[in-house]
Amino acid sequence: MGYSDVKFPAGSQFLVTGGAGFIGSNICEALLGMGYKVRCLDNFSTGKRENIAGFINNADFELIEGDIRDFDVCMQACEGVDYVSHQAAWGSVPRSIEMPLVYEEINIKGALNMMEAARQNKVKKFVYASSSSVYGDEPNLPKTEDRVGKVLSPYALTKKTNEEYARLYTKLYGLETVGLRYFNVFGRRQDPHGFYAAVIPKFVKALLNNEAPTINGDGKQSRDFTYVENVIEANLKAMASPSEAAGETYNIAYGGQVYLIDLYNKLCELLGKDIKPIFGPDRAGDIKHSNADISKAKRLLGYSPDYNAEKGLELAVNWYKENL
Repeated sequence: MGYSDVKFPAGSQFLVTGGAGFIGSNICEALLGMGYKVRCLDNFSTGKRENIAGFINNADFELIEGDIRDFDVCMQACEGVDYVSHQAAWGSVPRSIEMPLVYEEINIKGALNMMEAARQNKVKKFVYASSSSVYGDEPNLPKTEDRVGKVLSPYALTKKTNEEYARLYTKLYGLETVGLRYFNVFGRRQDPHGFYAAVIPKFVKALLNNEAPTINGDGKQSRDFTYVENVIEANLKAMASPSEAAGETYNIAYGGQVYLIDLYNKLCELLGKDIKPIFGPDRAGDIKHSNADISKAKRLLGYSPDYNAEKGLELAVNWYKENL
């Protein structure tokens, strides 16, 4: 279980783009803990220096402060690299609806720059973050990789485009790409601040401040909340996966279905609070229900997530209590 059994050749060099972000910093930390050399590329537009403060002085860690929109920077970052974990992107469905041009530049052009730089530097495996948002208006549950609908936001379109480019890069150029469709990832280092903060840290921050958070809609929407440790496992196993797994995308989740109102009540219980939430309007571009079939990732990547939503929430809440 987990990723303790994942092994790479001695002397392997890793690049994590967006390595100062929530997910990226956790991947960097895991790889360093396994004794590998890690290069982090981040422009700190959403990443934070405090996320990498714990290992910035590690002799095996290197930081390149730069932007994936700059192809020369991508080439420099990929030099001598064996494995790429591409996490750099701008998230948030609502923000993408307001700023589609920025999302095109960062999430599509930036990702394509990285794939091309990886190809030219003969990288062994290019693993990249996709998103459950690519399922769009496809109503069937659980979500299976071969059944997608019409996307509902520019953010979702950028991720769908990443998947198509990655498929072509494997087919046309032999770059072994693996796409990971994340489902509502949460956990330590996820930013609770700002208008576009994800729902779990946003709720936790409000409750710790004895404020009533707003739930968009009626709270009956459901999500496959995925603790960050599961996502670290998926990235490591994808980078170590056989060539047959390349050119494909995989659902990365726990395989559960949690209603937002139940999530909120659980957080209240964990934090010892009794605060009624405020119910607001539905959010544009949101999917009502999201729940993943993870059998493909289990079969082809050896993915075997250890952390269900409840176990993850307890760990996340403990982290926020100490760090907020």
